[in-house]
Amino acid sequence: MTTETIDRPAPESAPEGPGAEAGRVTAAEPTPPADLPPLRIAHLWPRLLNVAGDGGNVTSVELRSRWRGIRTETVAIEAGDPVPDFTSFDIVFAQGGQDVEMALVARDLPRVAGALRDAADAGVVMFPVCAGLQLFGHRYIPSAGEALEGAHVLDLETRGGSQRFMQHAACEVTIDGEVETVVGFENHSGVTELGPGAVPFGRVVAGAGNNGRDGNEGARRDNVFATYLHGPVLPKNPWLSDQLVRIALGRRAGGSVVLAPLDDAIEHRNHDVALAKALRNRGARTAVTPARLHRRAG
Repeated sequence: MTTETIDRPAPESAPEGPGAEAGRVTAAEPTPPADLPPLRIAHLWPRLLNVAGDGGNVTSVELRSRWRGIRTETVAIEAGDPVPDFTSFDIVFAQGGQDVEMALVARDLPRVAGALRDAADAGVVMFPVCAGLQLFGHRYIPSAGEALEGAHVLDLETRGGSQRFMQHAACEVTIDGEVETVVGFENHSGVTELGPGAVPFGRVVAGAGNNGRDGNEGARRDNVFATYLHGPVLPKNPWLSDQLVRIALGRRAGGSVVLAPLDDAIEHRNHDVALAKALRNRGARTAVTPARLHRRAG
């Protein structure tokens, strides 16, 4: 096993315009090897699954890689597109969506499910969020209508519930021995139960998590990290974003990878604000029942 250090580029290599905040790069650090292949990202069904700005998760990985001089190549894969070899990608994203969009994705899912399972078995990093989490499981059973068959990547099942969990939330996540608090915003009525083949992505600090009962948030197996947290979650949690990149590059390199540090003062400030909001509601029942319309007489 080898250790590869990925450093940030000199200032002249840094991106320009919005997002290229001062302090992101330093001239003293060398650029990474010019022949380093780009980080390959698959973005599944972006036209259908992108509620709550979840596409920002892809942007976070792209930008934080670029700030370190790591090139990225993002491929959007829509319903009906040719099925790629997902093992050729480094990170696969599937985002959130409502029931109607989930039903459309579920029609397309049988074509790609086998290839997704092969990639998960091969250790490809995957980050499904909310609807993505539910569709990567065995099935999603809505409150009304037919059950949607999932990809069977994760050992979990979700049923539509009578309550909507909608609040700032936080969970404690452990990856390779490092423990951090991950913050986001949950907005779902699904009740998810994990099977023996999955472990929680995190343990609830504030919020409802998978079902408002067992303290589990999201699901994990191998390098598949699934969560209910929106926000988008990765820009508010630079540690988690970097963990995904680090693990993905390590799989490619065949050894551990060390990412050069970035100045994350802005991200940490956003994280702390979100955490404070989540902790303010901790212990309070903030799940809301579906709204009922009442018609006045006369």
